[in-house]
Amino acid sequence: MSIETRPYTPADIPAMTEIWNQIVTDGIAFPQTECLSIPEAEAFFASQTTCGVAEENGTVLGLYILHPNNIGRCGHISNASYAVSRDARGKGVGQSLVRHCLAAAKKYGFRLLQFNAVVATNTPARRLYEKLGFVQLGVIPGGFRMGSGQDDTRYEDIVVYYHTL
Repeated sequence: MSIETRPYTPADIPAMTEIWNQIVTDGIAFPQTECLSIPEAEAFFASQTTCGVAEENGTVLGLYILHPNNIGRCGHISNASYAVSRDARGKGVGQSLVRHCLAAAKKYGFRLLQFNAVVATNTPARRLYEKLGFVQLGVIPGGFRMGSGQDDTRYEDIVVYYHTL
């Protein structure tokens, strides 16, 4: 694959929304429970410090969002989320997104990147983060409600990670 990762443009919003909503619908990685409409996605992505997309031959395969993890005296810590299209998983898209995001976080003056809630069963993401130098801080037992509804609910642990920039 020849993956290019770059800042998003308004033309990317439909593909970004579709990929984001895939992750939300799967109910196994993102805390959000509601899918985004295009207007909601435009506002959501615009509200981030920055967003990036990974593409191949003009097709968006994944995205990231980057923003402060907190405010004031903790405002130097960033947070990010990554979404890779179901069809592009296992092809290096995530690694390209994380590397681009780390560089962007540093460029925007953040000193750390912290993940508050990596679902423990998300083994591919955890392997990637650890390969790229993220340090595990701890585990929050039962911190993530899996699934799309209350009837099929089970809880998984979440793992907190950080990376110095």
